[in-house]
Amino acid sequence: MSDEKQKLEISQSELALIESALHTQAKILSVQASAGGAKALTRLNDVKRALSNITQQKPAAKAEKSRQPGVFFSMARMFG
Repeated sequence: MSDEKQKLEISQSELALIESALHTQAKILSVQASAGGAKALTRLNDVKRALSNITQQKPAAKAEKSRQPGVFFSMARMFG
């Protein structure tokens, strides 16, 4: 695996797909590493590093205010 950095243009949905696949791969490698696989542990560390890089570099999700009433308001309506 090369450490050479390269800029890619991908959509948010593609990034989410890649991130999801890496999480799945990390789970598989974690099981293999816990069974004593030294290569799996090395690969797991690589995958975790890649996930960390993605998390740090991906654009922050826009916080959208929910129009749902709060729990207190809902309970107050329920009890009259």
